[in-house]
Amino acid sequence: MSKENLSKEAFERYRTYAFEGIDHANSIITDYLNFSKPNMEEPKLLNVKEEVDGIVPWLQPFSVLSNISVEIHHMMVEPMYIMGEPKKFQQCLLNVMKNAIESMTNGGVLSVHTRLEQGQVQILIRDTGMGMSSTQVRRLGNPYFTTKESGTGLGLMVVISLVKAMNGKIYFRSKPNEGTICEMHFELALER
Repeated sequence: MSKENLSKEAFERYRTYAFEGIDHANSIITDYLNFSKPNMEEPKLLNVKEEVDGIVPWLQPFSVLSNISVEIHHMMVEPMYIMGEPKKFQQCLLNVMKNAIESMTNGGVLSVHTRLEQGQVQILIRDTGMGMSSTQVRRLGNPYFTTKESGTGLGLMVVISLVKAMNGKIYFRSKPNEGTICEMHFELALER
């Protein structure tokens, strides 16, 4: 970038590379810090439907660029509450949905369903992406295992540990070329 005769196009390209590199480094550092020393928030009553709906605007620019439509389906009319830490819960949703979008390299549909089943609030995040083999699914959450070219595997490891910290469970189902489903289950909390 410091060359005298560098064209404006080349300068802009290098500048874009620099910003992308900084974003990528920041993402990796954030994942390391979250994994090594997660910050503590006060657990509170979270309205799952509002939390899910609140994530969509953050994903919209990324999904539009990737030719992906986002569909949200709340199977319950009434609010469903869980106890959790707002920022950590949002981080879990954002990370899983971002992974889903990144798996759909040729466009597709990201659908999110919320429902109540036997006292459990369930969030199902489904993509129409490349999917994974059963071996890959079993390795999810292991340090440094990733299906992405530039991933570290730490983001999903953090998600799994945060879901467990909120007394939740997380499951993955996938088949190659058929997409992936991530399910998060949490105990229903009563509104105070």
